[in-house]
Amino acid sequence: MRSIGELARASGLTVSALRFYDAAGVLVPARVDPVTGYRWYADDQVAPARLVAGLRRIGLPVAEIARAVRAEPPVVHRLIEAHLGRLADGLAEARHEASRIRRLLAADHPPPVTRLVLAGQELSAAVDAVRFAVGADPALPVLAGVLLDVTDEGVRLVATDRHRMAVATADAVVRGPAVRALLPVAAVDRLRRLSDAAPTDEVRLTLVGRQVVADVAGRRLRVTTLPYDFPDYRALLPATTGAPIRRVPVDAPWLVAALRSGAPTVTREHAGGPLPVTVLGLGGRDAVRLLGPDELADDGAGRAEVELRVGVNGGYLLDALHAAGGPRLVLELDGPVTPLAIRRPDDSAAFSILMPIRL
Repeated sequence: MRSIGELARASGLTVSALRFYDAAGVLVPARVDPVTGYRWYADDQVAPARLVAGLRRIGLPVAEIARAVRAEPPVVHRLIEAHLGRLADGLAEARHEASRIRRLLAADHPPPVTRLVLAGQELSAAVDAVRFAVGADPALPVLAGVLLDVTDEGVRLVATDRHRMAVATADAVVRGPAVRALLPVAAVDRLRRLSDAAPTDEVRLTLVGRQVVADVAGRRLRVTTLPYDFPDYRALLPATTGAPIRRVPVDAPWLVAALRSGAPTVTREHAGGPLPVTVLGLGGRDAVRLLGPDELADDGAGRAEVELRVGVNGGYLLDALHAAGGPRLVLELDGPVTPLAIRRPDDSAAFSILMPIRL
């Protein structure tokens, strides 16, 4: 025989719940001591008690729990399915009522309006600087867009696919509170085409709730933002890492040509298969080299001449170089396992970040 405390520990029910189900006739003790009133349960009551605990957790009514304890498994399955159907109906009604409440609140407290005015050419350049980093993984819809982070100082565009991130800013006249809007990538492409068609005209953006309206040269584009919270990209900004940053100038046309002409790579295991990795080597005179497998070996030629090695995806690096533009760029490195930033020397607010590949 088991005491009520022992059955509670074995079943997952509390002592007070066992007393309740005793009074309700659902789970009656095998014996009650006539002098002390202590309840004692048989070993074969452990399984029914565990069933009661499970049915209690999904909210089955007491009357149906009592029926389930005495029924065959097919009957219990039918009781559970009927209960789940009621829960689904109740959830649908709750969602409908929640939507009605939100409409009432919105009518009494309309969302704030933020308006931006910026040059079409500047918006196009900002989109071009980040578009390549938009995520394409259907399992991560939160990354399938470009974030507009609007403050009283202007607007920042951000895109990331987890492996790389691109950030660009655009000067804008802002009227209204700070706001963040996650635009679907298809809408960003349409906005880019409108801006490109009128590069000297102003682009006027109005942001209200999840709606964004763009007016460019007499044409209007309406966009519904994505209903997701974009990751906290600020934690990856180079200025916030706290580590000393080494800034290395690089000849972009040379690096692009070297990558396109089949630069040496090393192979690393990734996701169950081989991954070619481009290795940037930094020498004592801040000269960037592309290293091959021989130079990474312990006794490799020229190993002592290279102070820092950073492994990256070569294709991603090419994308970042094209997006940055310009013949001279700057690489910012904290170390071999920290993000690598690519900047233009004349625009510190626009940059790309590549996640390194551990060598």
